[in-house]
Amino acid sequence: MKRMHVHVAVKDISQSIGFYSALFGAEPTVVKSDYAKWMLDDPRVNFAISSRDREPGLDHLGIQVESAEELGEVYGRLRKVGGEVIEQGQTVCCYAKSEKSWIDDPAGIAWETFHTTGESIVYGDGTGERTARVAHEKPGETQGACCAPQPQIVPSEASNCCRS
Repeated sequence: MKRMHVHVAVKDISQSIGFYSALFGAEPTVVKSDYAKWMLDDPRVNFAISSRDREPGLDHLGIQVESAEELGEVYGRLRKVGGEVIEQGQTVCCYAKSEKSWIDDPAGIAWETFHTTGESIVYGDGTGERTARVAHEKPGETQGACCAPQPQIVPSEASNCCRS
């Protein structure tokens, strides 16, 4: 069964955890210093927030699947819709190990499709990302999105994004 995914960038994790916990009537299933996630069944959504020096607001949407077969089904639909599908493959992102791909909708909103295969003790460094997709970059900053595909850059140009 598929689950909707919503990721929102926030300024204050503690304040936002309080707000969303009250809104959802549930505590988050994952809480880190810069990230929280609710795996809700009503509505069926993976709702995540993070405060990683990003402009507050909608970061990206997605579809989370529960099996490799479902992921193949969603990938097939992405290929049919047209546009550039960025196949990220296996990666560590948002304290989880996943296989994922990305596509932008006609309005420019990034959509992530993914199958989570395990947990991670780190947020992730974007390993396997190939192409730029930067959501809500702060004006004047060049730091890219950690969970979305980024351009390949030489190590001397690497940002501190997602590095502990």
